[in-house]
Amino acid sequence: MFVLVEMTDTVRIPPWQFERKLNESIAEELNKKLANKVVYNVGLCICLYDITKLEDSYIFPGDGASHTKVHFRYVVFHPFLDEILIGQIKSCSQDGVHVSIGFFDDIVIPPESLQQPAKFDEAEQVWVWEYETEEGAHDLYMDIGEEIRFRVVDETFVDTSPTGPSSAEASTSNAAEEVQKKEAPYTLVVTMCINSYNLGSISEPGLGLLSWWTNS
Repeated sequence: MFVLVEMTDTVRIPPWQFERKLNESIAEELNKKLANKVVYNVGLCICLYDITKLEDSYIFPGDGASHTKVHFRYVVFHPFLDEILIGQIKSCSQDGVHVSIGFFDDIVIPPESLQQPAKFDEAEQVWVWEYETEEGAHDLYMDIGEEIRFRVVDETFVDTSPTGPSSAEASTSNAAEEVQKKEAPYTLVVTMCINSYNLGSISEPGLGLLSWWTNS
């Protein structure tokens, strides 16, 4: 779930921090810049692990700050594919079940990846697993706040860096769309079932709400 990523950056230290130890100032600046931020195709940065190398510091004309190239390792949240995690249901919609693990909320279980057969209850705004037994079908509700176990099957990175419009007309016509199309920079797509190549979905025991399996 967490990995160590080697990174390199040039860190600017203002003059009023020169009385501090260089490592402490650099560590603080790196965490200000990266902590709780998504790095494209890397993952969600959590905290600095260590500094492996400091190169020479330079002070440029017109700027009293020092500039130091730093090699460091950072703790990053980036689950591997097929990893099984536990989270809480944050909300449900026609698009699927949205899950949070506390510090990361952009996890979605699409309808086709739920335990089947499943239906969306419009009145309750929750997904329901129609569990078949010898006595008939029982509706198992995926209520908000319930703990849920899931498998990571895909991830999506979106480059949210600002880009200039190609023309003034394009900027005007797309302004409203850009506001509405704010996408999460990093999203996990997860499943609660195993997909067969030609037989559709087959339920995988153990995945889904923890309460479903406590008495199994």
